[in-house]
Amino acid sequence: MAHQHYIIYKPYGFLSQFIYEQKRKKKLLGELSNFPIGTMAIGRLDEDSEGLLLLTTDGKVSEAVRSKKVTKEYYVQVDGIITDEAIKLLKTGVEIGFDGGKYMTLPCEAKKIEAPNFEIRSKKVRDDRHGPTTWASITVSEGKFRQVRKMTAAVGFPTLRLVRVRVGNVHLNQMKSGEVVEMNNLLEVVLS
Repeated sequence: MAHQHYIIYKPYGFLSQFIYEQKRKKKLLGELSNFPIGTMAIGRLDEDSEGLLLLTTDGKVSEAVRSKKVTKEYYVQVDGIITDEAIKLLKTGVEIGFDGGKYMTLPCEAKKIEAPNFEIRSKKVRDDRHGPTTWASITVSEGKFRQVRKMTAAVGFPTLRLVRVRVGNVHLNQMKSGEVVEMNNLLEVVLS
């Protein structure tokens, strides 16, 4: 049987999983399409995050994409006007809490960007009366639990909205929230 691969635009409020065994009702990826048995998310986006998520039925593809060789780019809307000093700190690495201890993030790419033209999120980010926000692009080669959110908080600019826009050479482009696209050569595209 041939493996199947998908790129999806994970909507805000969905878990990056197919099974949830807790009592509270959660929105799961299986609600977006009729995926084959054995489909798994390659990496995760937390419930409050959105954007590009890759799915596969092939564990070897999942392992290759999650490696540090494959960069992931995020657009983050942060609270306040992010400073050049904060961007510089993000680039060199910051200390975040991880697994009950402290972790120094690897150097990454970071820059201020103009506000992207994303769809309005299902839940408003916040009321404009609470002050200005700015957007930044952060590209990492690692993926610790809630890493990008922890990084922006560590430099004094908490994340209000996080959208993954790229994994390797696969881009979100003009996909719409909840959209699913099947891909035959996912690994080749990611690594090309």
